[in-house]
Amino acid sequence: MTAEAALARLREGNERFVAGESRHPHAETAWRKDLEQTQRPFATVLSCSDSRVPPELLFDQGFGDLFVIRVAGHVIDPSTLGSLQYALVHLKTPLFLVLGHERCGAVTAAVQALLGEHQEPAGIQALVDLVEPGLKDVDLQANRDAVVQQAVRANVRWTLRQLSDLCEQSPLLAGAVYELERGEVRMLS
Repeated sequence: MTAEAALARLREGNERFVAGESRHPHAETAWRKDLEQTQRPFATVLSCSDSRVPPELLFDQGFGDLFVIRVAGHVIDPSTLGSLQYALVHLKTPLFLVLGHERCGAVTAAVQALLGEHQEPAGIQALVDLVEPGLKDVDLQANRDAVVQQAVRANVRWTLRQLSDLCEQSPLLAGAVYELERGEVRMLS
């Protein structure tokens, strides 16, 4: 499958999800049996671990379709990078998608830290520290909702920049933001 076809398949699946017409493909016993020996996902998705953002459901995909890496704020750390390299080297997925979402807690915590409003415990602060560099161009003077919306998009772009060296030759690298209310995934240009 080409990267463009993989991206189209994700978009079509999200359209079904938004319309309430999900098919829940590839859940049959025979399909799962075929996956016992190997996996052949058509895309790798790096997403936030937020429970409201399950990529397989948002894109109406099933077992074996997506290689999903989830970590709060979709931050790049050594284990995330190792998982992405595994997808690149061993699974050869033609598409890497970074999926952010509205009202992300990790991004909100980073905004609060930049504004000097809140200090997080050490583990959460480690995540915040990985998000903050990507927010340097966010207008922190706007209203809070607008700041967080800008910061979510900026964080997706920051993650994409960090992955650009990894994905220099292939696969296609894309970014998107999930809208919680509508269920729509919007691609970033």
